[in-house]
Amino acid sequence: MARKSDTPAPAAPGPEPEVVRVHAHRVACDGVGGALGHPRVYLDLGVDGTVDCPYCDRRFVLDGGHGDDAPGVYEVSGGH
Repeated sequence: MARKSDTPAPAAPGPEPEVVRVHAHRVACDGVGGALGHPRVYLDLGVDGTVDCPYCDRRFVLDGGHGDDAPGVYEVSGGH
C-alpha cells in the first residue's frame, strides 16, 4: 500500500503579469483607476529596470523609447 505524502502539491502557476513599458524610473500605479482600481502607489524601478506593483501585479519595464498609454499608470519625473 502506498503512503500518503504530507507534502502539499505545488500551486498552479498564475497568469503572466501585465507588462507596461515606461520611460521614467519612477511610476505611480492605481490599477485601472476609479472605483475598480487600488490606492495609488509610487514605485521606483530597480537597477534591473523593472518593478512589480504589489496590488495588481502589473510589471513595469524601463523602455528607452515611448512608454505605453495604460490606464491607471502615471510616470513621475524627478526623484526624492
